[in-house]
Amino acid sequence: MKPAEHTGAAAAPGDGAALCVLASGSSGNCSVLVARPDPSGPRRVVLIDAGLSPRRTARLLLERGIRPDEVDDIVFTHLDTDHCHPGWPAAIRPGGWRARLRIHQRHLGRAERAGLLCRHTEPFDDQLALCEGLDAGVCTMAHDSLGVAAFCFRIGPDDRRTCLGYATDLGRATDDLVGALAGVDLLAIESNYCPRLQRLSDRPEFLKRRITGGAGHLSNAESAEAVARIAPGRVVLLHLSRQCNTPALATAAHERHGRAVTVSSQHAATAWVRARAGQAVRAPGAEPIAPGPFQTGLFQSTGAG
Repeated sequence: MKPAEHTGAAAAPGDGAALCVLASGSSGNCSVLVARPDPSGPRRVVLIDAGLSPRRTARLLLERGIRPDEVDDIVFTHLDTDHCHPGWPAAIRPGGWRARLRIHQRHLGRAERAGLLCRHTEPFDDQLALCEGLDAGVCTMAHDSLGVAAFCFRIGPDDRRTCLGYATDLGRATDDLVGALAGVDLLAIESNYCPRLQRLSDRPEFLKRRITGGAGHLSNAESAEAVARIAPGRVVLLHLSRQCNTPALATAAHERHGRAVTVSSQHAATAWVRARAGQAVRAPGAEPIAPGPFQTGLFQSTGAG
């Protein structure tokens, strides 16, 4: 299996739902989800994380046919600087970006210290309502001291719903996470490091322990195991380490689950990856995953936001 090639700038798809990873890695993470929950209605534009500067983000969006003032929401997985660039507090002042900042409740203290609490800020907990026909179930995972939010975005009406999973900086893929994301049509998930390269790197031992200790990042093998259990339709790999991973190593680890894989990059955006209802087909004989305790109501509509 070869990783999908980067195709450069392209206009955003006009219907359905699609994801483009503008950049992913330790120097900045930002993805854009374009969805049309109602085929006859307007498209919605959602940024997932904003780890690039507002200026670079605006340029990359314009190259893809999206004006910055079209961004409806910026949804943060967490507020580490590679997921929330320090330039955003100034960008969301009056006259700047109109997007709502969607920040998990447990991150509000850090958001206040970073200057991110303003009239645009709307917190969320275990449910994220964006608009009619577009919401997400939220699963919080261990990552450093405050944790990280993983999402199952639900797009469109019940009878033809598309589901997109987004999970990064996980530490480990728990049964609860697998249950929350099981069978999504498109899964974006981190595949951060190769254990051998991690061991051989000149990184300090405390950093190696932080990354590999269950509250840092997923290795390629751990990511591939999670994908095999979640059984999505298509896969996008996020947050590859520049020092301790390569696209070839990440792709090779994911060959066994046999799904189409797009590998993101720190320096080049991916092509648009479409999410279509019914893409996910569970392998014959695969066992369903029992939902975790947070799962109650996870896939129920929360209405307009």
